[in-house]
Amino acid sequence: MERADSSAVSSIVVSELAYAPPGADQLFFDVSFGVAPGEHAALVGANGVGKSTILRILSGELDADEGEFAIGGSMLRMTQDVGMSRPTDTLREMLLEVAPPLLRTSGLALVAAERALADGSDDGMRYAEALADWGDHGGYELEAKWAAAAQRSVKTPVEDVGTRLVGELSGGERKRLVLDLLLTSGADVLLLDEPDNYLDIPTRAWLEEQIRQCRSTILMVSHDRTLLERVATKIVVIEGSGCWVHGGSYASFPEARQKRQEQLGDELKRWNDEERRLFQHMKMMKQRAAQNFKNATKANAAETRWEKFVAAGPPPPPVPDQQIHVRLRGADAARRVVKLERVSVGDLFLPFSDEVHHGERVGLIGPNGTGKTHLLSALLGTDEPHDGTITFGPRTSVGMFTQINDRPEWTGRQCMEIVRDRVFDDEKSMKALARYGLRAQGRQEFQTLSGGQKARLEILCLELEGHNVLLLDEPTDNLDVDSSEALEQALDGFEGTVIAVSHDRTFLATFDRFVMITDDGEVYDLPDYELAMQALAAPDRIAGLRLAKQLNEL
Repeated sequence: MERADSSAVSSIVVSELAYAPPGADQLFFDVSFGVAPGEHAALVGANGVGKSTILRILSGELDADEGEFAIGGSMLRMTQDVGMSRPTDTLREMLLEVAPPLLRTSGLALVAAERALADGSDDGMRYAEALADWGDHGGYELEAKWAAAAQRSVKTPVEDVGTRLVGELSGGERKRLVLDLLLTSGADVLLLDEPDNYLDIPTRAWLEEQIRQCRSTILMVSHDRTLLERVATKIVVIEGSGCWVHGGSYASFPEARQKRQEQLGDELKRWNDEERRLFQHMKMMKQRAAQNFKNATKANAAETRWEKFVAAGPPPPPVPDQQIHVRLRGADAARRVVKLERVSVGDLFLPFSDEVHHGERVGLIGPNGTGKTHLLSALLGTDEPHDGTITFGPRTSVGMFTQINDRPEWTGRQCMEIVRDRVFDDEKSMKALARYGLRAQGRQEFQTLSGGQKARLEILCLELEGHNVLLLDEPTDNLDVDSSEALEQALDGFEGTVIAVSHDRTFLATFDRFVMITDDGEVYDLPDYELAMQALAAPDRIAGLRLAKQLNEL
């Protein structure tokens, strides 16, 4: 694989990339596309098709098997799990991950020198050299940018990025801090992998505005349909082991894809018709040549024409649509599914009371760090310490989807084994995996799956366990669009109750009512989606919004 030179500042040019993971089938081939200076392009496609892999190749982390690419100018990249995998790191170590290369190298050397000085393995000379190198490369100026971004992004003051631990910030704060730095960095090209994950709705609105204002060329992977519609100016589609480009917004992408599928079908039909016509003509000329040798030249010409046509090959067929069939059946339960009386979790939110009835779809919303996931854990009956009383009605069976698909009991186990625990039959297990687009991953261990594949497996297990109360913590964060829509359709027909934490606005629009927890710990019941979105945009106006709604209903 070659990295080509590029004279076009801020552009991305990709030509015929191909990649196969070690010991696995080819993931994609003949991936070619361009992103012009200043464009904000989105890579879309089903879970596991290689979107994040393409970003890793463009950043130099992976080598492609074939093809070449060119990045014009300076480039910075944000990985999907930035700040999530090492909570004991300092903020400085996390922020160095997204620093320019020279500063990253000198910054990591400074961190190592500080540790050597602290444990006595350095007499100070190494530290002094690392400190001088850090300053020479612009480290102090970068530290000033860190401090300003931390002041904008983190709720509690950050006195020292060298001692403040990553784990002391919420996932949303970590992501916003990194995004703030990248989107104001002035880098020519930004590669962003799932920038919206872990962000609450107000911060997603902030992200949309920052991307719109950013002059950098951006190539991003995202499954947030609302964000894609608002910021993407080009859609690069990875499907059918290859790639095609929709040069418009995501809002018009479904229609464009449908037209492309129809066109591919028409072109393939025309090619088949023409191949049959040329073949029949050749046979007829061969028969005439057998009867009269004067027709031999024409017969040979007809045969050559048919052979050249076949050798050129047919156009690509329509790409088979991803088939995800979620069957969340549920079961009947008492009218009152759960009663909460004066419930609170630590000092995260004030005591509140509520009742959830059978069949309701209740969205838990609010800024990050207000205790929504803690409330779900308390509802699940874990060891989450809480005050007040939570009482479930008779005939309830509760299952939970975890935000980060953290299932340590599944580590080292194959998907087939995990599903077989629930259906007790190999053939049925494989059919269930196939319904979720996971047939090829049947013998793959859980920890090796992509984020979206892990999420689909977890939803499948919830389905097979047959719960009638589902607690969902960010279920669509890692799901591709097709899977998210399949989940929404399944929940629409689900005979049971759903309580979900989500920042996916398209997903939340299907819910009945909302419980909002504010930064001040206040808990509000909001009766519809429109009011919920207004409250998130201006939480200080909640009381007025609720009063206006009540007056309109009188």
